[in-house]
Amino acid sequence: MAEEKLFTEFPPISTEQWEATIEKDLKGADYQKKLVWRTDEGFQVPPYYRAEDLKDLDYLNTLPGEFPFLRGTKADNNQWDIVQTIDESDPAKANAIALDALMRGATCICFDASKIDNAAALATLLNGIELTAAGVQFNHVKSYVDLMKLFVAYVEEKQYDKKMISGHINFDPLIYRLKHNKFYFSQKEDMQQTMELLKMGEGMPKFKVINVNGVVLHNAGATIVQEMAYTLALANEYINFCVEQGLPAHKVASRMQFTLSVGSNYFMEIAKLRAIRLLWSTMVDQYKPECDCAYKLRINTVASTWNKTLYDPYVNMLRSTTEGMSAVIGGADAISLQPFDVAYKPSDEFSRRISRNVQIILKEEAFLDYVVDPAAGSYYIENLTNSLAEHVWKLFQQVEANGGALQAIEDGSIKAAIEESCQKRDMDIATRRYVLLGTNQYPNINEKMADKIERLIEDDNEGLKTYRGAAAFEAVRLETEKYAADHKRPSVYLLKLGNLAMRQARAGFITNFFGCAGYEIIEPAGFATVEEGIKAVAEAKPSLIVVCSSDEEYATLGVEAVKQAKAQFPNTPCLIAGNPTEAIEMLKEAGTDDFIHVRTNLLQSLKSYNEKLLK
Repeated sequence: MAEEKLFTEFPPISTEQWEATIEKDLKGADYQKKLVWRTDEGFQVPPYYRAEDLKDLDYLNTLPGEFPFLRGTKADNNQWDIVQTIDESDPAKANAIALDALMRGATCICFDASKIDNAAALATLLNGIELTAAGVQFNHVKSYVDLMKLFVAYVEEKQYDKKMISGHINFDPLIYRLKHNKFYFSQKEDMQQTMELLKMGEGMPKFKVINVNGVVLHNAGATIVQEMAYTLALANEYINFCVEQGLPAHKVASRMQFTLSVGSNYFMEIAKLRAIRLLWSTMVDQYKPECDCAYKLRINTVASTWNKTLYDPYVNMLRSTTEGMSAVIGGADAISLQPFDVAYKPSDEFSRRISRNVQIILKEEAFLDYVVDPAAGSYYIENLTNSLAEHVWKLFQQVEANGGALQAIEDGSIKAAIEESCQKRDMDIATRRYVLLGTNQYPNINEKMADKIERLIEDDNEGLKTYRGAAAFEAVRLETEKYAADHKRPSVYLLKLGNLAMRQARAGFITNFFGCAGYEIIEPAGFATVEEGIKAVAEAKPSLIVVCSSDEEYATLGVEAVKQAKAQFPNTPCLIAGNPTEAIEMLKEAGTDDFIHVRTNLLQSLKSYNEKLLK
């Protein structure tokens, strides 16, 4: 068939021509400030990419299933395990939930194994589960060596084909040390257990006995670069230890997997999973493994809890859906999505079903399990992948140059670096540069959650603490909600004057602002005169008065409104919506107590008003 070239009538456009057009359209605005994204990961993302941006990426010539496996370890499909995480620790109850989940589409079960300390308990937990058809994961284990002995004995008793057993135990003493400020038992004993577990699991190549858990790093506030680099460094620590003990590198690397968190930074998370496979292959290659199996990294993914919220919890469904999409397109081998109610209660049948069905839709309706490396060739994603790989490798080398992951844990440098990132992320949430829908932006003002809380995800560990980004805002709103149970809820009166468009816009901003604390918003239609407005305020008896108008009219209507409000209601704070620079001094002289605008630290301001009003 003749090769037909399309769009020959369109002349090629050079990068210089595109740039010139962009500069013209910006009308003098700063190109870097307006269009270039400065990521938390330390690199810049331009507003567009072209084919020429791919010319130096050598790995683009490789195929899926080929070294360095950036494009995936599977050559002809994109299958993944649908993991149902069960937070029930009672063996019999957990087993019933697991069997139901497997009947409804799950292909792997993640168990809370905190009560599995004998053969009978394990048999109860696994009763009726065909282990050659469904994978199993074990978390919260008292002794991984003891559990592994029980599990191997169970597999042998049932006469399963060991080569068909898949899943993992969450054995990661270095992450445990980072999080709890102590080892499971001791550094020497824990590292030696690595060798024992590798030996016990020799006959089960699909069952991973070392699970490097980057989820802890993510949920403590780490950037994507930090999560990836520190996870690599931790993995290298295990490989290096076992090699020094005389074990071939491929026997360690092939029995190890990464569990990574997937957050809501959609394209970056896709790039993360692709880049981590490239970097794993690069790192493992330094050991010159005897078997190519060492290069094929298995990636287990868990949706973020850092971004899950107590208020407006159904938004968590949307978050988990995009996270699931990122994991699938990035080529994850197993995916666990959080139940939407994870922030405030144990999962129930409904929330587990929703988290499971998201993945079933991605498989059975979107057919994403058939498409190998669907992100391949995307100028944007390929460049994100490359940028991440470069920055992660640089940080990984820094950790290694300073003595490795164990040294970085012991001297506190990993913890300090993540806590620094955490502080920046917290400030972004407080000032709404990072939006948590329903929490620090567009809250459902009438929603009440205090009575629905059965538990809150709280970390009282002595080391690196995991948390949720919304927690500080939720504490403020819960404080308001509990106060309102026995008192009148704080109320905000929107005194709207002057220009219709501007007063409405600012009223909406203030509604959103104080709604994040759960305050009652009193919004009249607006007033023709200040006197009418003040009369209405007197009838409403609000906790706060906020004047809403245009910058130009604040010098007249605003000043008069504040004067009259302070004269009649001297004990009621009177605020201005906006930051009218030319009228600020006049408004302050009139008695204005505060100015609320886009640069206001929302969290700090709400805490301050709660201290004043909840008495």
